[in-house]
Formats: sequence, C-alpha cells, structure tokens
Amino acid sequence: MLDIAGDGRTWLLSGPRSGYAVHLTDDDELLHLHWGPRIALADAEALAARPLPDAWPFESALDGREEFPVEGGPRFVRPALSVRTEERRGTEWAFETYEIAHPGSADEELRLRFRDAGLTITLHYRMRDDVVERWVTLRNEGPAVELLRADSATWTLPERDGWRLSHLHGRWAAESRLTTAPLTYGEQVIGSRRGHTGHQHLPWVALDTDATEERGEVYGCALGWSGSWRIAVALLPDARVQITGGAGHDDSGLTRLAAGESFTTPVFAGLWSDEGFGGASRAWHAYQRAHVVPDADRDRPVLFNSWEATGFDISEDGQRALARRAAEIGVELFVVDDGWFGARTSDRAGLGDWTPNPDRFPAGLKPLAEEVHALGMQFGIWVEPEMVNPDSELYRAHPDWVQHQTGRKRTEFRNQLVLNLAREDVQEYLWEQLHTLLSSAPIDYVKWDFNRCFTDAGWPGEPYPQRLWTDHVRAVYALLDRLRAAHPGVAFESCSGGGGRIDLGVLSRTDQVWTSDNTDPLDRLAIQHGFSQIHPARVMAAWVTDSPNTQLNGRVSSLRFRFVSAMAGVLGIGGDLTRWSDEELAEARDWVDLYKEIRPLVQRGDLYRLRPPGGGLSAVQYVLGEEAVVLAWLQAQHHGEPVPALRLRGLDPTASYECRETGEVHRGGVLLHHGVRLGLRGDLDATVLRLRRI
Repeated sequence: MLDIAGDGRTWLLSGPRSGYAVHLTDDDELLHLHWGPRIALADAEALAARPLPDAWPFESALDGREEFPVEGGPRFVRPALSVRTEERRGTEWAFETYEIAHPGSADEELRLRFRDAGLTITLHYRMRDDVVERWVTLRNEGPAVELLRADSATWTLPERDGWRLSHLHGRWAAESRLTTAPLTYGEQVIGSRRGHTGHQHLPWVALDTDATEERGEVYGCALGWSGSWRIAVALLPDARVQITGGAGHDDSGLTRLAAGESFTTPVFAGLWSDEGFGGASRAWHAYQRAHVVPDADRDRPVLFNSWEATGFDISEDGQRALARRAAEIGVELFVVDDGWFGARTSDRAGLGDWTPNPDRFPAGLKPLAEEVHALGMQFGIWVEPEMVNPDSELYRAHPDWVQHQTGRKRTEFRNQLVLNLAREDVQEYLWEQLHTLLSSAPIDYVKWDFNRCFTDAGWPGEPYPQRLWTDHVRAVYALLDRLRAAHPGVAFESCSGGGGRIDLGVLSRTDQVWTSDNTDPLDRLAIQHGFSQIHPARVMAAWVTDSPNTQLNGRVSSLRFRFVSAMAGVLGIGGDLTRWSDEELAEARDWVDLYKEIRPLVQRGDLYRLRPPGGGLSAVQYVLGEEAVVLAWLQAQHHGEPVPALRLRGLDPTASYECRETGEVHRGGVLLHHGVRLGLRGDLDATVLRLRRI
C-alpha cells in the first residue's frame, strides 16, 4: 500500500507489519524518514517536519539521512551514484516528478524521477509483503555519460547503540557460514570481484541490537545480482548506520551510456522483522516463494545425479543401469552429469561442444531419455555454457570469443577459459546450441554449472571493455529467460562448483540451486543453517552420497544420518547405486518414501531452527497447516550425557499434536521428549518426527 502526503513530497509504503517512508525537502534533498513497524501517514509527515540539524564545516547534515547519496555537493558518505562526463564528475540533480505504476495492484510501484542535465535518475520502490524492493534506472538523453558506480539502494537504520552485523562467509565446499559481530566505526565491505556471486560471501546482511532467534528487531538486505558485487555497511561518526550495495566490485566503471541508452540496476531488497532472526528468515522465504522463484508452488522432485557414481566414465549402458536402480528406490528425476558431450573424457577437453559424444551416445540422448521416462522418471543433463576448453572445436574455430587481454597469457582454471557472453555472436551461438539440444530429446531439467572465476576480463577492440562485467551477467539472464520461454517444461538448477552463484537474481530464473559441492552430511548442517538465513528449503538441493565420503574428508556416516541431513532441502541422491547392497537400497527406498510424504512441509512450510549445529544436538522444524515435521541430528554424545530437549515452535499452544513415530500427544508449546524418546543414540545419529493436530 502507498500513501502520499497532500503536498506530494512525502511517501509512505506499508506492508502487513512494516512501513517505509521518504521525504523530499524544499531544496530537493531526498531524505529517509522511517523503516520499521507500520506507521500512519500523519506520523511520516511529523517526521518530515523535523528540520535538519546544523552542521560544522567538516561535516554534512545530509550524511546518514539521505535516501540515495550521490557523488558531489555537501556530502561525504560513500556515494551510491558516481558518474563522469567529458566536462565533469558527480551529480547535481533536481526533482522532476513522481509516478505510481500499477496502482492498487500487488506490483504497485513508486517512481521518483530526478534530472541532472541530460541524465534522468529514477528511484524505484515496491513493497511486496514486508519486503521493500529498490532499484534505479538511469537514462541518458545528452552527451555520453560514464557510470563509474550505480548502486541499487542505500538503506538507513534508526539511531541505536550496539548494532551487530551478521553475514554469510565461506569458501568452496564450506559456504554460507554464519558470523555475527559488533559493528564498529568505519565501513565493513563484503562482495565478490570474481565475475559471479562467489563462494566467499552471499549478498545478504542482517543487523540487530539484541535479537534472538525468535524475538527482537532484525533489518536485512539482499542483493539480486549474479556477477561481481559489493555491499558496504557503515557506522558513521555520528553513530548512524547506512548500507549501500549494488553490482560491481569497485568504482572503475560499469558502462557508458550514449544518448538514448539506459541502465537498470539489480534489485536490492530490504526486510524489517520484529520476530528475531527466525521470523526474518521465514519472511524472506515466503517472499521468494511468492515473488522470486519460478513455479515455487510446485514441489521439486527427488533426483539422482550420476557424477559421483561415474565421473567422466560415462556410457549409455552404465547410465541405463543406474537409472533402473534409481527408479527402484523411488527417484523421480535422473540426471546425467558431466561427460556426455563432445570429446569430454576428462576435464581437459570438450567444453563448448554441446552435442552428444558419438561413441558414448551413438543415437544421441533421446533413447536414454525415453527409457528414463519409461521408468517413470524425468530426464536431466549437466551443462556449463559459459566455459570452453582450449581443446574443443569451439575454441579452435573462435579463440577470440573468450575473455582475454591482448598480449597476455590466458589463465586457465580446471583447464578452461571463460567465454565472453557480452558478445552478441557468443550469445547467439549458445542459444542455438542449447535450444537445439533441448529440442533433440525429451529433457526436463538442466544443471547449469560455472566452474571458475573471471581472471582476464578483457575485450580487445571494444571501446568500453569494462561493460563486460555487467553485460556478461545480463546475457546469462537473457539466455535463461529465452530458454525458459522456448522450453517451459524444462527446470533449471544454478550451480557454480557448489554455492558460487546463489542470489535473488539467479533464483528468479532457476528452480533450485546447488548449495555446495560438499555432500558430507555433518558439514552440510552448518552450510544449510547459514543458507536458511535468507533462502528457503524449496531451492536448497542436498544429496545423499557414499560413505566414506571419498570426495572430501573420508568421514563415515550412516545412511540414516545422510538421508535426514539431505531431507532438510530438495532431496537428491548422488552415490554409486550399483555398489549399494540390497539392504541399503531397501532402506533408501523407505527414506525416499518418507521424504515424499513430508516434502510439502519441507519445501513449502515455515522453518523454525530449533537448535543450531555445532553442539551435540541440532534440529529444524517445518510447519504447514496443521502438520509439522522435526528433523534432528545428534552430532556427538558423551557417555551419560542426556540429549537436550526440544521446544516445538510455530504451533497452536492451546492445541494437541500427535507424534506418529512415538504415538505420544504433545501440547503445541511444550517440550518434545528428549533422549531415547527422540530415537537418538550415539554419534552421527538422526531422526524424523511427524506431528499432526488432533
């Protein structure tokens, strides 16, 4: 809902529980007024009536109060907008007008338009539930303008003491590790300078002063961008806090706008919650299921992926054998991973040649796909379209199509180079290859990988090569959009060596993401805990693989522990089923059947993190309607030490719930029995408990 003051200079956006207000002064300075609990328009007008404080010569009254600080004029904070022309640098804008797009609908949008000479700057606002979406459009109608930096938004927090900053850090195979620390004076900057979202940080931050898991105010911000990015959190000298973020890792230039050209930043979304970190997470999850993730009301199928079973040693007969075993245990989607195309018998060759290997698949993929369908499963494949091996037909024909610097060595990681998708000829080649591939066989699913970072992001002959960093990402988005439109029945998964490309931008075009290459079930608990701070289980792919874990750490774990760990998200299986015993296959079938029963709760329910990983017992609970399911893991236990009790959440405290596993009846707000009643004994044990209101 949008309310506007009578003078047309104060605007208030309201969600079910929160409000967001801005005000334009008589001097055309756009000030932030409020972000937090719902307020009335009269309250916003009262805030707008307060004058700016006087400032000393070495300070600015605008700093920490402006809604979107630009470079230039009486301000010293980090600018959200920095532009340069042949004559000058910086912005001196004047307000032109405001517009309301899609009035009265769920997509109602406030647009505030400013102008500086030939450059029009439009700030966009949209309240979806309690999430405020913000982005900026810049259009040039004059001489060429260079956009050195164009952030999506600056968020201003209320004046308080003792702010704490939470964010997700990590590395390959150890992504999404939650860390919280006091916010100190100065700036803390997170981001990626790697050309993709990165394993090192997810583009999300949360700030609080005294919040717990279920109580207290939390302010969160998440950027929808799948390339290099930056979020800066600043505690200013007067103790005000601002958060600025957008595409690009520095201020060296995003693009150059000629007359008639425009640039739109990605969405930088903000959320306020007074229900602690758990409430904030549930609000983020609901927002993504309702407004971001395609077809989120459809539950994702149980998949099998061939990678850990076969590696590059793929054959049609071998895949058929795996498919039969997968179907026997209840798998719904069978995925052929790397090695089906070109001369791809190792990671040294074949990338870029997206046609089936004639020795391995003499008649193409169609016969295998049809057999998989006959077994009652969907069929999927792995691709890595943005990459090329030097040993490939594509590279031999077009060595100029990769990112490179003239006269410099072309850096290889995993024996591959990065294609320059900012080039239109590369875009068209990939469209033709992938469209032809998806038309050649009944393919239902594509795992889209990205296994290396940018290093030599050059574009010889291009007048403004810096635009490669953003244009590459926009080309990936456009290619995904085009493929989805042409093949509406095909689902896509975003993968980047695990969790290297996870953000709201790619999630608006894919059905799920590969959370991490680390499939160890114990390590996954911490990764999944961090992931759940911002993203829902509906998109969190998790696999059951072999024990010992030969990919990373050699840890031995029970099939029970592996399944319950993976059942907290979108269940997949990646072990070598031809080596599993009859007893293991039978047990796996039981777990798959159980997952299918609880899948609606896990993928569409509200998440409650009952106990975080890191101690002896950790547990999560999902609630949907009158049902709940608890997944609990005992990581370690000393002799004689009782398993801690769990308190159920999200249930009606006046109602009774029956646990199907124990037959016991529990009140909605009381302790769930612990120890033996949870069915947990010893190290690396796990259980699933289903509850229904009676």
